[in-house]
Amino acid sequence: MKLLQKILLAACVFTTFAPVAHAEKFFGSSSVSLLYSDDYEIFGSQKESATVFTFENATAHNWGDTFFFIDRYQVQGDSGNADSTYGEFAPRLSLSWLSGQDLGFGPVKDVYLATQYEFDGGVEANNYMYGLGLGWDIPGFQYFNTNAYYVENNTAFDTPDDWQLTVTWGVPFELGSAAFLFDGFVDYSSGVSGGQSADLHINPQFKLDLGHFTGEAGVLYAGIEYSYWRNKFGSPNIDTENAVSALVKFHF
Repeated sequence: MKLLQKILLAACVFTTFAPVAHAEKFFGSSSVSLLYSDDYEIFGSQKESATVFTFENATAHNWGDTFFFIDRYQVQGDSGNADSTYGEFAPRLSLSWLSGQDLGFGPVKDVYLATQYEFDGGVEANNYMYGLGLGWDIPGFQYFNTNAYYVENNTAFDTPDDWQLTVTWGVPFELGSAAFLFDGFVDYSSGVSGGQSADLHINPQFKLDLGHFTGEAGVLYAGIEYSYWRNKFGSPNIDTENAVSALVKFHF
């Protein structure tokens, strides 16, 4: 079963990078972000201050889409924690494109083979995820996606395999002469009885489009990020995180 999981992941990653006849690229964007908060939970009721540098890249094609990010977490102060680097790569393969049939139904635009790879140098994590995803057509939303994964956890803590549900969204809107973007994600991990606790991470960003005022919409944003994280990292020994971060984001 482990071999099948890796074959499915490798096949989707190969399809992402392999030259494809009649492939069309609809969208591509890269960005860098700077965040700061004093409210990150680390253990028990302890908090620490940290600066987070993030690089992101997102693409959309007729054969599917990809999302990649990498965070550099730099501790401020003397909490005793080390700086760390964490990243995710999440390619999805359109089953409509693969089958040559339109698999959309109702508000669902497409069905995907969804995969994801997570890596963390701090705790030596290399997690492989695979499952199914749905792309939704919801009025007012720039995008709305749901993915359900089986998660093969490979960590230094021998974390048992579990399941994860991920929701991502983006809603642009205007108030008067100002333009805003409300986007983010929700991750719910099932946990395993006797292993790790189920955890819920809700992570929205509310941003003002500064470029909108200068005729360069969608380039420079400033705002806040809110992190609600219950049983952070699957641990019931960490207080629920309620962290508000100042945020600046630049797209190129």
